[in-house]
Amino acid sequence: MDISSEIIHSLLPLFMVTTLGTSVLMVGLVEGLAESLALITKIFSGALSDFLGKRKKLAVLGYALGALTKPLFAIAETINLILLARLLDRVGKGIRGAPRDALIADITPPSIRGAAFGLRQSLDTVGGILGPLLAVGLMLLWSNNFRAIFRWRLFQDWLLWHYSLLALKSLITPTHTNVTIRFAAKTCAALTLHTGGWSLSARYLLWRVSVKHFWCCGHNKGEFRLL
Repeated sequence: MDISSEIIHSLLPLFMVTTLGTSVLMVGLVEGLAESLALITKIFSGALSDFLGKRKKLAVLGYALGALTKPLFAIAETINLILLARLLDRVGKGIRGAPRDALIADITPPSIRGAAFGLRQSLDTVGGILGPLLAVGLMLLWSNNFRAIFRWRLFQDWLLWHYSLLALKSLITPTHTNVTIRFAAKTCAALTLHTGGWSLSARYLLWRVSVKHFWCCGHNKGEFRLL
């Protein structure tokens, strides 16, 4: 998941216990229900994307649903609102996962499909590592102010989400230039880390930019290769 989400999710159990006065048992119940719902949703999202043929729209819907839950964490005064936000967030994750991966498979040539999925997974792992580390740093910087951190991530999430929608619209008509895919992969990784892995997943967006705009010159011959 993105660095943004990892920051919130790593702090959420502490926030529920120390700020809202929730029991440890309730924390486990909330997290268990949320993750179970995400797994159940994944069963249907892939089949639904096949049936509708709208992989991009389902992926955007999933990321948008996750972004919509961010304000709820910042304003929550009771465990009920936290539970609602976590359930909606995990439904969004379940919706976006399979269509996003299927979309990567659809637009990536077989010769580099493994590299494409490897890039996506590696950036996901980087987000999982850097998110909690950044959360610790922000807690020290802002004297354990959970709500300030949640609000800070909210602004960045929405900023990139709106930018991503505009960028996706600009990718409807592909334009291929004589730039190597290796440069595209490096650009994708660098920009994803620079933006903090915000919502609508910069790894998905930038990889789509790569395959649309940065294929090497063998494209016209129907050949794709790494240079």
